[in-house]
Amino acid sequence: MSSTVLDIVKPPEDIPGVSAYVLGLREELMGGAMKRLDRFGLGDLSVDICQGADSVWLIIRRPDKGGLALRAAYTPDGGFKVRKLAPEQHEVLRLEAESVVGRHVIALRTSEADLHRLQMQVRLTPRAPLLIPFHPRDCYVLGADDDPLGAHGTVEAAQRGVNSALIYFRFEEPAFGSTLYFQNLTALNDYFRATDTVPDAAMGGEWPELGYLLPTPPQSGTPPTHPLPAGQEVMISDAILVFRDHAGDNELEMARQFLQMLGIAYKALPLPRTDYRDWVGLSERTLRDLAEAPQASRRQYGHRYIMPYPDGEYPDVMVQMSVLAAVHDYGRWLGAPLPLEDELRAGLARFYDPDLQTLRRYLPNVGKDKDADAVDSWYLYHPMLNMARLALQGDEVCRELLLKSVGFGIRAAHHFDYVWPVMYDIRDFTVKTKARNDDRFGQTDVGGIYAYLMLQCHELTDDPTYLAEARAAIDAAVGMRFDLEYQANLTAWGAAACMRLWRITNDDRYLSQSYVYLASFFHNCEIWESEIGHAVHYRTFLGATCLHDSPYMAIYECFDSFTAFEAYLADSGPDLEPAVRMLIGEYCRYALDRAWFYYPEALPKEILADPPHQSGVINPDLAFPLEDLYGDGQSPGQVGQEIYGSGAALVFAARSHHRIDEAPFRLFCNLFIRSIERTGDRALTLSLDGGETCQADLSLVRLKRRKLPQATLTTAGGDIVRAHTTSDDRLDFHVPANGRLILTWSA
Repeated sequence: MSSTVLDIVKPPEDIPGVSAYVLGLREELMGGAMKRLDRFGLGDLSVDICQGADSVWLIIRRPDKGGLALRAAYTPDGGFKVRKLAPEQHEVLRLEAESVVGRHVIALRTSEADLHRLQMQVRLTPRAPLLIPFHPRDCYVLGADDDPLGAHGTVEAAQRGVNSALIYFRFEEPAFGSTLYFQNLTALNDYFRATDTVPDAAMGGEWPELGYLLPTPPQSGTPPTHPLPAGQEVMISDAILVFRDHAGDNELEMARQFLQMLGIAYKALPLPRTDYRDWVGLSERTLRDLAEAPQASRRQYGHRYIMPYPDGEYPDVMVQMSVLAAVHDYGRWLGAPLPLEDELRAGLARFYDPDLQTLRRYLPNVGKDKDADAVDSWYLYHPMLNMARLALQGDEVCRELLLKSVGFGIRAAHHFDYVWPVMYDIRDFTVKTKARNDDRFGQTDVGGIYAYLMLQCHELTDDPTYLAEARAAIDAAVGMRFDLEYQANLTAWGAAACMRLWRITNDDRYLSQSYVYLASFFHNCEIWESEIGHAVHYRTFLGATCLHDSPYMAIYECFDSFTAFEAYLADSGPDLEPAVRMLIGEYCRYALDRAWFYYPEALPKEILADPPHQSGVINPDLAFPLEDLYGDGQSPGQVGQEIYGSGAALVFAARSHHRIDEAPFRLFCNLFIRSIERTGDRALTLSLDGGETCQADLSLVRLKRRKLPQATLTTAGGDIVRAHTTSDDRLDFHVPANGRLILTWSA
């Protein structure tokens, strides 16, 4: 009998290595050994719920075009007893699977409102304190005849570190289409805490065995023993799958489809709350410490220079310009420049090297422990970008320095043919570090920030050379796909450059190329709220890890990406993909909440990393953010405390709090307000431009020595929006993230 079965399912001789789980599934499907328990439709897809030898399966098929097998429950002994339960709200099916392991409850939901979406939640109640040394992956691609070895395709993106647990793959043969599988890790926190595990690179696999690998303790002679408690229900899977019947066949279409499908998955998530944050008050404390704290700056050559970290590193031009630009933004918001702005501007010329005719990273007197001639590729351009921002607002000092320096930046771009290494010698372009740790690529997204700088220079001078440079840099990045991101904020500026190029040239390729940058950016985000370890004390939802392979989220990349996305949305219009508008709006909304926890005052002191730190020291009394927060719950602040990221509070305050002339309050909104029109002495009309199904927070914040008035907020349709929280200091509203609002108040 055994040989007969093997004759039926004998695998091809030319296959690569496959696991026993692939062969076992193949034998069951092709031998007709599974028992079908139920069936339902999802558009043109059919979903069969089947019981196999050791698992309960969802077999998802497109007629004659292949499919997927999704494992819903697994027990090594194969002794499942399955029965239907009454579905709960919005469920199409609910099952109970009893085994020696315990009780699995499987709940299925579907949506056909846009792209087809299937959600599967699995809860396990163990019979005994349960150790799980291994659990197989849960998703297998199938050929037209249900053969896992008969499907061919490509995995375009998979989970990196503890970023979102997603995998995006497409069939080449048969023509099933493409699939985004997103595992909602937020729902699995209880499992991670009970088993002392971390979902690091849990979603991935090798074709045809893909999907989620339930994290388990490392096995050794004496493995850890952290069981799931007996009798306590715990979620072990919250799988969200989104399907497209036509897979993109080029980089631009694959990126657009990825963002669309991610948007559909996002709508299935129960979103964490956001809270009002007093960025204005924090900005005032930051400005005080920048001006007064001895650890914040050094006086050299008769000028004030900002330190990168307290008692760490040397003043450098990126740090000086980053803080100067933020101080300038805050001064404009206040209505008058701050004295610190002039102080920081006065020392800029010392970074200029007249021999090289460009900006140096360090001052001429930098310590001998630094290689003064070494420059990271992105570090050459980022200070110029901030100079250009100020020059476009009339800053003549920045304009002069920028135009004297940018020619060198163009020569560097030409020397490297728009494909930059990680680090080179500024004197002769000798490469010091060619590639990042994976040895394949250098700083892949530097062309994006370079292009944005070129477009700023084009706006400043009307010189067509700069426009041609921007186009050349963006064109050189074509083909990078999901490897485009090196550093999150550079990728965000690249998206903004593409959007602006589209506006200038009317060439739709650049709008589409912006989606490639954004797909890479959101691929490297943590779209889940971790409660592992110390992460229970801060928030991680929609945080971007700072580098393509970084284990942590960083404040500088957080707020600089926020600034880039403001520019992206300002240049966009009605042609923008709705999912893109939603995802960017949601990133910015959560940044205004999540970034608060980079500041030591918001964290328990006992969770801060012990010294020594990678750079400088941590002084919790200073209103400067930590550099690093970790989705896996490690101690924050291991790298140090970013003075160069101190502009975060100023940037967030100036963009989220709106001054209303002659009103006794400021208006706070955690989405960008596209327009504010004063329609009466005590009336405003606001326009928000976020996701169509999302919400925003809007607050009236009392000014000092003033009293909040009676206020009425209505939608454009006339519906009254009632405050969900009221106090003497604030009125807080939840409002639709897209549309017009009318605010009126009493005298």
